[in-house]
Amino acid sequence: MRENLHRFFRAARGAGVHVSPAESIDAMRAVKQVGFSDRAILRDALLLTLAKSQDEKLALGDCFDLFFSQTEPRQDQPEAGSDDASQDSDQSSLSDAAGEAGESQPAQELGPLAQMLLSQDRNAIAAAIASASGAASLSDIRYSTQRGIFSSRILDAMGLQRLRDDLDQLTATNPSLAERLRAALDALREAVRDTVSQGLALYAREEAENLRNEILRNAPLARIERRQVAEMRALIRQIARRLRERYSKPRKRQRRGHLDVRRTLRRNAAWGGVPFLTAWKRKHRDRPKIVALCDVSGSVAQVSDFFLLLIHSLHEVVDDVRSFAFSSHLIEVSEIPENNSPEEAMAEIMSKVGFGSSDYGSSLVDFEKEFMSTLTPQTTVIVLGDARSNNLDPRADILRRISERSKRLVWLNPEGRLAWGFGDSEMPRYATFCSVVRQCATAQQLERAVSDIVASYQ
Repeated sequence: MRENLHRFFRAARGAGVHVSPAESIDAMRAVKQVGFSDRAILRDALLLTLAKSQDEKLALGDCFDLFFSQTEPRQDQPEAGSDDASQDSDQSSLSDAAGEAGESQPAQELGPLAQMLLSQDRNAIAAAIASASGAASLSDIRYSTQRGIFSSRILDAMGLQRLRDDLDQLTATNPSLAERLRAALDALREAVRDTVSQGLALYAREEAENLRNEILRNAPLARIERRQVAEMRALIRQIARRLRERYSKPRKRQRRGHLDVRRTLRRNAAWGGVPFLTAWKRKHRDRPKIVALCDVSGSVAQVSDFFLLLIHSLHEVVDDVRSFAFSSHLIEVSEIPENNSPEEAMAEIMSKVGFGSSDYGSSLVDFEKEFMSTLTPQTTVIVLGDARSNNLDPRADILRRISERSKRLVWLNPEGRLAWGFGDSEMPRYATFCSVVRQCATAQQLERAVSDIVASYQ
């Protein structure tokens, strides 16, 4: 029971359900109470203890149905009737067949697997496949190219070598019984292949997902194909969740401060030093604030899409985030992602200001006129763009004033460093006034850059 549940938890994680050790213990306690006999009750118990959202409930339900489905040999079975009579009939036919053609070897001398297949005991065959799958460590399967090797391992664990010896003997002494056994073996092979396919669907999903995410993390954001946009957005949300988990707890701890041992002991002198009353050291920290300026012109619109999605997913870490988008002019877009789905928000932003020809000078003028007062000595300003202003006045003087009014000015450029300063790129001129200048062309580089920014407030 415990091994089956551990394998099920592993399959559930591969299906995208977060199962913590504490939740695993709760689920095992629940299963101990309800048992395995009623699958419907078992399914409900696992869903209640493990699923934390409707999406997880659906994924876990599908995983349960696949995990606990039994694979049986694809062969015609006797019609429904008395189980005992059916079994007696199978044994009788096996004995009769074994005695044909003057065969001297009784059927009982065949190997266990041969007897099981000839008796057509479906429950015994299913149990043998499940046991052999465990012995062959089917839960370790990761790639579709491993189907053959795991099928062979399962058949070997069931006693395939002995079955081959029995077939060789029966072919010489009783060809009709050998033909029946050979047909049953073909059905068994098919059932084992189905079991391996089921194992691949259960246990290889996590590995395949990790591999796909790793490829996406290192893929240039500007060249993501249309069919990969949804996957990339899901990956960006995972990155945001990971950053929240990494930095939210330290912020809570820092609000409270660190224990002041001396003051605590003095305060509790009346109780013999027992710390009924605690005193804390609090270190003043600036209230974090981020202002993001995103170029959404045609050349970098897709990169900005993912960047805005990540920034607006970090409200639990950074208290104050204001976002602006620009092509030839600049507008504030802070409220749009909060009131719409990511797809609707990005479509609305692009319809207002996206896909135009970039004019950094004009956009910086717009920011200075309307939003310069939002900058304080606690503000980190992040600019995402390729710094290509179509040979128009870049207004680097405004960027200098932005840098002077803020805590830091960080520029994230989706272009490679070798392209900076060539053509209409104003990156070298802008970099003079930036605290940090980084290439940010992939999701991995984006995560590192934002992580460094958030970490500076911890």
